[in-house]
Amino acid sequence: MRRVVLPEIGTFEAWRDEARALLGAGVPPEEVLWNRGAAEADLFAEALPPVRGGAVTVPKGFVDLARLVVWHRDPERFARLYALLWALGHDRRLLEDRGDPRVDRLRRMAKEVSRDRHKMTAFVRFREIGDPAATRRRFAAWFEPSHYILELAAPFFAKRFGDMDWSIFTPDLTAHFDGFEIRFAPAEARPDLPDDAAEELWRTYFRNIFNPARLKVGAMQAEMPKKYWRNLPEAPLIPELIAEAQSRAQAMAEAAPSLPPIRAERITERLRAPEAPVPVGDREALLTGLAGCRRCPLWQNATQPVAGEGPLDAALMIVGEQPGDQEDLAGRPFVG
Repeated sequence: MRRVVLPEIGTFEAWRDEARALLGAGVPPEEVLWNRGAAEADLFAEALPPVRGGAVTVPKGFVDLARLVVWHRDPERFARLYALLWALGHDRRLLEDRGDPRVDRLRRMAKEVSRDRHKMTAFVRFREIGDPAATRRRFAAWFEPSHYILELAAPFFAKRFGDMDWSIFTPDLTAHFDGFEIRFAPAEARPDLPDDAAEELWRTYFRNIFNPARLKVGAMQAEMPKKYWRNLPEAPLIPELIAEAQSRAQAMAEAAPSLPPIRAERITERLRAPEAPVPVGDREALLTGLAGCRRCPLWQNATQPVAGEGPLDAALMIVGEQPGDQEDLAGRPFVG
């Protein structure tokens, strides 16, 4: 029995090289035990000299699959990948068989890793830890992913926040970026990050864009699972906003006009008339068209459309995510 211990940093490249050598040397899956990081001695495995196999080729789809699966937390992920790699040597089309349990299991693992990476890019919250007056500001964040995805997700943050130095700490690994390269280091204890004055502004914004009439708790928790709440500054507001949603929505309904507004007659006339393109620069025609729009169901729970304001040739445009309850009642943006 051969034991392979993979490093915690550069795991994919290490697994790829080991799997390539084992496959080229004809070592079957049942003769290999895989571990990541410091592994305890195994009575049935021994660290044999590295094998030197010949060149092997695999479908590109398998490489893409392995680049995700190696970061899964399942301790059998390396063995499962190598078993499929071995099987592909006998059936090159096996990867296309979605009904094969080996392929199905690995694809589901890859999907879980990909989803976890997406959640990390959405829910990491940086706090400033350096001198705000410095040429390059420095930030840090703590995040608890479901899988070992920091090495996979770090390039996104380097591209997105390339103008600042940052560190991301997780229970498994740490990443540091200095503007030129990403450096990975062993995991550290959760740092004591300072309070961020901008978080209060963010909570104010979050509270004001929360529309109780469109609340769907199940959908919200599917996109923002509770496991991430303890590291989000807006999370303490969520239970209160959910509890108040029904009464706030009822208040919005009661505040709505009891009689059809004057514009209803214009909307009715427009619906009877054939559609015509809105002339460029004709604001009145734009507002009329917006008021009568029924191309999606968003109008059903709204009191009225909320159009933009300002000159049509403005050099700067501010786009809001959605009208809040005060904007919906007033018909004007950014008044909540």
